[in-house]
Amino acid sequence: MLTRKEVEEIALLARLHLDEDELKAMEGELGSILDLFSALGSVDTTDIVPMTHPVPMELPLRQDVVMASLTADEALKGAPKRDGDLIVVPAIIPGHES
Repeated sequence: MLTRKEVEEIALLARLHLDEDELKAMEGELGSILDLFSALGSVDTTDIVPMTHPVPMELPLRQDVVMASLTADEALKGAPKRDGDLIVVPAIIPGHES
């Protein structure tokens, strides 16, 4: 079960404004979801073959061909703000501004 503080932190990260009733509802709903994942985690899958898709299908493959890479300027030409070869993005987690 999630605590109220954990639900508030998840809402903050998801950029959701939840009122008191919504926070209380989310405690139970998110807790139920986590309980379901916990139940799935207890299923023995040692003899289950991993798959890429739930329906059998042939995946098309292409030949690996060595090609020239983009230069940093070409790759970053659409970046809104750069610092050398880096893309500058705004901080989204409170307290982590640079």
